[in-house]
Amino acid sequence: MIRTRAVDWRTDLPEREADVLESFLLTAGLIFVAELGDKSQLLALWLATRYRWWLVLGGLIAAAGLLQLLAVAAGRVLEALIPQDVLLVIAGLSFFAFAAWSLRGDPDEDEEQDARTARGPLATLGIVAAAFLVSEFGDKTQLATVAIAAREPSFVGVWLGAVAGLTLSSGIAIAVGTLVGKRLPIRLISRVAAALFVVFGVLTIAEAFR
Repeated sequence: MIRTRAVDWRTDLPEREADVLESFLLTAGLIFVAELGDKSQLLALWLATRYRWWLVLGGLIAAAGLLQLLAVAAGRVLEALIPQDVLLVIAGLSFFAFAAWSLRGDPDEDEEQDARTARGPLATLGIVAAAFLVSEFGDKTQLATVAIAAREPSFVGVWLGAVAGLTLSSGIAIAVGTLVGKRLPIRLISRVAAALFVVFGVLTIAEAFR
């Protein structure tokens, strides 16, 4: 009996690891594709023109980790407590706030470096993480994670895959924002970003009333 249990345990371990890997790869791929061209990429790009890239990436990972953990763990309970249309209205209003934030002060080119270094690292991390939390809460990728978690066997695999997919897609935007921020006037970037934020806000709120 002891020998039989030992054999069963060893043969079962690779299967569990395969479940984690399969859930991770599936979730990461789906979330990455879902986030391409999404508003979180715009937010990541814009923040990367204002703050150091590693702080933006760190804030993104922190926010994604918390949001996707809520999606996997709370899942349907979260969706039941807060109606989807309410979440969409909140998200839409947050993008109007981002538009105003991007235009606030409308800094000149020679103030760009000051804007990047004025706050300490911890304060910047908090600002970036809060921005991502507000913009992604109740977003389609978080709801997609809920759906994936309902069918995939590995809790950890789905969670890490969702974080990886969101981080990779937004990481591309951070890289683009870092490069663009060095070549274009920050005033122009802020105005374009503000206009796009308004568009996303209108579309998001309109979706809530369909």
